Amino acid sequence: MRKPIIVWLILSLIWGSTWLFIKIGLRDLPPVTFAGMRFVIAATFLVALIKVQRRRWPKTQHEWWMIALTGVMAFTVNYGLLFWGEQYTSSGLAAVLQAIIPAFGLLIAHYYLPGERITPAKIFGVVLGIVGVGIIFSNQMSVEGPMALAGGAAIVLGAFSVAYSNVLVKARCAKLDPAVLAAGQMICGLVPLMVIGIVWEGNPLKFRWTGQAILSLLYLAVIGSAFAFLLFYWLVRNMDVTKTMLISLVTPVIAVGLGMVTLGEILTWRIVAGTLCIIAGIGLIIFKKRT
Repeated sequence: MRKPIIVWLILSLIWGSTWLFIKIGLRDLPPVTFAGMRFVIAATFLVALIKVQRRRWPKTQHEWWMIALTGVMAFTVNYGLLFWGEQYTSSGLAAVLQAIIPAFGLLIAHYYLPGERITPAKIFGVVLGIVGVGIIFSNQMSVEGPMALAGGAAIVLGAFSVAYSNVLVKARCAKLDPAVLAAGQMICGLVPLMVIGIVWEGNPLKFRWTGQAILSLLYLAVIGSAFAFLLFYWLVRNMDVTKTMLISLVTPVIAVGLGMVTLGEILTWRIVAGTLCIIAGIGLIIFKKRT
């Protein structure tokens, strides 16, 4: 069990750092096309890896259908709604709403995965983790204008979509190679993102391509997407899917920590109290002995 925990921690660090690079990239690039181009580069990287290592692409219609379905749910719906919704909510509220992913995953996994039934300890652990995220961002959970309700609802819908996708991957795609699964999903998910982005935001060649924008895009594509999703789908095979989704509770804490280091933000009681709640909640779920 030690190796999955190490991979879980590495993923938490990677996806916690992506918040900083997204913030930097959005200074110069529009959101939807930015997200789409992230996956264009990541998918290209993974396809090259598959070709070099001669990994097998799916051969059945059912496998491709599942890749397409989960790809659209995890990449088009989740990222599209998240970027759109955050235009009308604070980043703190968005972080709290995204933290509901494990709660959705816990409920969905109960019906799809016999080995991952709901227990009182799991419920309490997830709730405690969400409360922790809420405490950390409690001074930022403001709304911005009449579209705030729609923006918040969009983020929650995106969280449900990616949670459902993760459970389906565990239940229906366990035999697929992680690189093939990630590449296929990204290809299926990025097409609608790019179409919407180009129509809505214009020609990518005319964007403000600064050095920071390029660096952010490359980091998010190669480290935050290609490498991270290879690790994630390996982890889904070797850990309960509900536990893998707890990463969404940790990434806001890491993002706040990076903000303290890079932007000089101050350690507050909210960060300390919220972090303790998150750690306690995760401990209840991950380290509770099976009966």
